[in-house]
This record gives sequence, structure tokens and C-alpha cells, in this order.
Amino acid sequence: MGKFNGVLLASDYDNTLVYTEDALLSGGKLPPLSRENREAIEYFMAEGGIFSVATGRALPSFAPIAPTIPMNGPTILFNGAAIYDFSQARYLATAFLPDGIRELLAPVEAAFSGLTCEIYHEGSDIHILHPNELTRNHMHLTGSSAIELSSIEQAPTPISKVLFEETGERGQALEQYVRSMPWAEDFEIVKSGKFFLEITAKGATKGGMIRRLAELLGVRRENVCCVGDHLNDIPMLAFAGHAFAPQNAVEAVRQTPKVELLPDCRESAVAELIRRLDGVFPRNAE
Repeated sequence: MGKFNGVLLASDYDNTLVYTEDALLSGGKLPPLSRENREAIEYFMAEGGIFSVATGRALPSFAPIAPTIPMNGPTILFNGAAIYDFSQARYLATAFLPDGIRELLAPVEAAFSGLTCEIYHEGSDIHILHPNELTRNHMHLTGSSAIELSSIEQAPTPISKVLFEETGERGQALEQYVRSMPWAEDFEIVKSGKFFLEITAKGATKGGMIRRLAELLGVRRENVCCVGDHLNDIPMLAFAGHAFAPQNAVEAVRQTPKVELLPDCRESAVAELIRRLDGVFPRNAE
């Protein structure tokens, strides 16, 4: 019986477990997991802990990464729209968008000529609308390919999430417009990065799915530990019994109640988190 038996640790991937911001902006190579983080995670799992990743990435963009990360728990994908077990190659839970999402987004597309977005599904297909340099860098960063469309209405269903990629004042105007739509409260609308605005089904958040994952694994809420850096991580940090954020997290995350600050992601923040858990769980959690 290890000291972390009955403990679940869920980490965001981008800019929490691995710092990817520079690669996104430059189109450069994805950095590897640091040796310190790897060794700490392996120690955590050897002591009975369950380590999972909770990411906004889609299945095709995280599948190549999953084998490089030591994990023994299922992965939360699509920013909380699904739980996927890579060891079994199957979904354990999904909360995808309704078929009518394409019609609801048609006025948004009409209001923003040349609207850039990525459209995700349950399988390996990704569809993109009016790709820009940010889109191309994002595709390169995630190691994904995509099918280009001329309209959102052409995208097949089911759709797991829609990711808008607009920058500057246009990006701000887009967010305001989407949030002003009469259907906005029927969905989850969240910023998942400096330039990313995501739409998922109501309740499809990292917080909702970390709750379901804990239930599936039989982990008590007080033994759920989460770490993340951006606004889309706040729901799971609010649910967690122990919540953490790297120093590079956005201010809203840093100010979230009960969140404990760690070093910068580039300084192996998750390794420091696990070191601190050694003091939180000095004996078996069960």
C-alpha cells in the first residue's frame, strides 16, 4: 500500500505540465516532458497514486503525446467533453455538442467574415475554417492535420467542441458577440489560451469531468489534486480537494480560492507539486 493510494492527480498539459507557448507562437518543436516532472510522476504512481492529464486537446492531437507521458489514469480531453482511456483505446464518458450547434453558429460566422475556427469530433478528423498563421502553428504544435471547410454548416456531427482562433480587437469582439447570443447560457464558453475561445456542451468542463473521473475511480473529493494555468482550468481547481497553479498561470487562476502557487511551468512545477503532496499525505490516503 503506497502513501498515495486513493489519490488522483490531474494536470493540465499545455503550459502546466509542459511549456508550449513559445512553440505555438513560433511554429517550433514541442518541448519534451522535463526529467524532474517525469521522475516525480513515476514516484507518485509507484506510491499508489493515479496520474491523469486534463487537456483541451482533442484525441488526435493528444494521442501522439500520451505515450510520452507516464500516466496510469484515463485522460480528460476536449476541455472536458470526454474521458478517454488510452490503455483500452475507448471513451469512458462523453458530453458532445448537440447537432443544432451548426445552425446556432451560422450568425456568428456571418457576422465575422473569414472567421477562423477548428471543429473537433469524437474520432481523428479535425475540420478547420479559414485557417490563419495561428491555426497552422496550432496544427503543427499538436501534430494534427485537418480538412478545410468553407462553412461551419459543412462540418459533420457529432461535434465535441468548437475552437475559435481570432486575435486582438477582433478576438475580443468575437468573444463579446458569442457571449451575447440568446443561446450562450446553454453552453460552456471559455477562454483556453490567449487567443482561443472554446464552446462545449453545458456541463462539459474540466470540473465536470474530473468529478465523473473521480467517481469512476472511486476517489474521494478530498483526495483529488488538480493543477492548471488558464481559465478553462478553474472549474477543476474549484472542485479539487487540493488545487495548484504554476507561477505562469493567468491572474484569474492565481486568485482562485484555495489555489496554491507553484514555480513556473518551465521550472518543473508538477515535480514541486508532488514534493508538497509528500507532506499532505504522510500515510496511506485510504
